[in-house]
Amino acid sequence: MQTKIPLQMKILKYSAGLMCGAVALASMAPAPIYSMPLEKVNLGSTAKFAVLAGSLISNIPGSAITGDVGLSPSAGSMITGFGANEITGTVYTVDQTGPAGSVAAASELTTAKGDLTIAYNDAAGRTPVPEGPFLDPGAGDIGGLTLIPGLYKFTSALSITGSDVTLSGSADDVWIFQIASGLNVGNGIKVILAGGAQAANIFWQVGTSATLGTTSVFKGTIMADQSISLNTGASLDGRALASIAAVTLASSTVTRPVSSNVSLKGHAIRRDRLSPDRAYGFHGTTDLNGRVRRAQTAIID
Repeated sequence: MQTKIPLQMKILKYSAGLMCGAVALASMAPAPIYSMPLEKVNLGSTAKFAVLAGSLISNIPGSAITGDVGLSPSAGSMITGFGANEITGTVYTVDQTGPAGSVAAASELTTAKGDLTIAYNDAAGRTPVPEGPFLDPGAGDIGGLTLIPGLYKFTSALSITGSDVTLSGSADDVWIFQIASGLNVGNGIKVILAGGAQAANIFWQVGTSATLGTTSVFKGTIMADQSISLNTGASLDGRALASIAAVTLASSTVTRPVSSNVSLKGHAIRRDRLSPDRAYGFHGTTDLNGRVRRAQTAIID
């Protein structure tokens, strides 16, 4: 004999089934993505320079440099190839052998080079170590990718070839790229800023040397341990700061970016700002003293 189930019991069981289904769907849905601002790298007295080098600054006319130029510890005579109207700013040297109109300021340059070392180490030392999509994205070649703000680490060289790279974020967002060896940008490749992102908030810490290809368009401050080369027609909206070796230019444009203050207000990162076909997880950064600088979570599909 079949036992009849009371109507109230059927309703309760049906409601429970709906709740279980809702919980299962919720567990499958992507978690919200939130971001706390990553602090910019403090460049100290180095911030006013468009070009700063250790051994040589050479130029093939006609370049256009907007911002100060400095060379230390090499003599001022190692700044070569600039015409009268190619630099909008002050040229600082360690002695009186620099180009016409240059200023001998050995002490100021020593301070600037020291601040560059501090800034370089700050960028290189940001923690925790990036992982997931923030570790070697694109297998070391980010051409064609769209990158959200954050701390990225490359365990070897970083290339941007084949297609442009887009950095998508607001005017307050910061990108820091830790690169173990070289930075290589292909001919004609562009770094594209989207959503209000600013060149003043982008920092490339390069373990060896950086090369910007012919007619490439690059954004952000390059801090290289060794040298920085801008090939014919390359454009840099940022700074070329080479600690030990040379900065070489060839009919190139370098424009020191205008700084902006980073807001301390948290904000959401929309799902549509993430690159497709990628898994994302929690990632945070701290400064060298262990203070939290950025915490960000991302979708894991």
